[in-house]
Amino acid sequence: MRKRVLMAAVAVVTLAVVAAGCGGDGESGEGITIALVSDVGRFNDKSFNESQLEGLQRAEEELGVTALPLQSNAVSDYEPNLRTGVQRDASLIIAAGFLLADATAEFAEQFPDSNFAITDYSASVPPFGDDNFAPQFDNVLGLTYAANEGGCLVGVLAARAAERDGGNVIGAVGGIKIPPVDIWIAGYKHCAELAVPGTEVLIGYSQDFVATDKCKTVAENQIAQGAKVLFQVAGNCGLGTLAAADEAGIWGIGVDKDQFEDAERVLTSGVKRVDNGVFQAIEQVIDGEFAGGTDLLFNLENDGLALGQTDESVPQEDLDEVEDYKQRIIDGELEVPAALS
Repeated sequence: MRKRVLMAAVAVVTLAVVAAGCGGDGESGEGITIALVSDVGRFNDKSFNESQLEGLQRAEEELGVTALPLQSNAVSDYEPNLRTGVQRDASLIIAAGFLLADATAEFAEQFPDSNFAITDYSASVPPFGDDNFAPQFDNVLGLTYAANEGGCLVGVLAARAAERDGGNVIGAVGGIKIPPVDIWIAGYKHCAELAVPGTEVLIGYSQDFVATDKCKTVAENQIAQGAKVLFQVAGNCGLGTLAAADEAGIWGIGVDKDQFEDAERVLTSGVKRVDNGVFQAIEQVIDGEFAGGTDLLFNLENDGLALGQTDESVPQEDLDEVEDYKQRIIDGELEVPAALS
């Protein structure tokens, strides 16, 4: 099980994307239905699921597809929503995250003529790959993200901000402890400790992606331990982390979408372009080039990861250091762990 979890975070990717395309002429997707099944974070999370919905809506506007968003309010909604996508003859059914992997694999096996894509999961990792990590399904496309690289950049800013505020403690509040959460935190921790030696990184989990009070409680515990900056990796729940940072007068860091406007004291955000992943998977279907059994990889080099808006108080020297870290990662000079040790 540990091998599967680690491989899900650092899966070998067979297809990389260089840039997000603009798509066709707005008519090429006419008559094509695309289903998007959210995870339990729901489409109004101002983060991971909402960004994917925006990718679907962009495809509807620019490519002319018919959008079929299917919200999961609980884990029990995964299978009915996937089934709805099949029954509506969707040309592509996109599972919005790691937690949908088992259900998606069951449907991919049951309906081999239907095409599926899944965010934050490799097509070579079980249950989609065998024990040797060879893909088993030619109707499943993995949408993978090197979020450790984005975590690194926000970690640098967090450590330097804490140092300026006279502390050496920063925190990370995750939702459920799964690889797509820990990959962010692994990069955050590693580069914070590199940027400012002696930095202590507190890590906690709310075990939830929705309830803001649960993340706020974890955040308040970290603040009580001296944390000067808090990174939220918990979707809608993480808005409680940002609220706790506001109340304590410290910095919060958003995740997935640019969350600069979602709280008063947002230092920056680690942006993961899951909207681009959704859009590019749809383009493959429209172009007749669906590459099931492979992955799309999004990273710093192809702008799949980025920083959101940064507070004006951040000094230029900090931004320059972040840019240096980014270039070292792109050049292969700095390896950032993809899992917590």
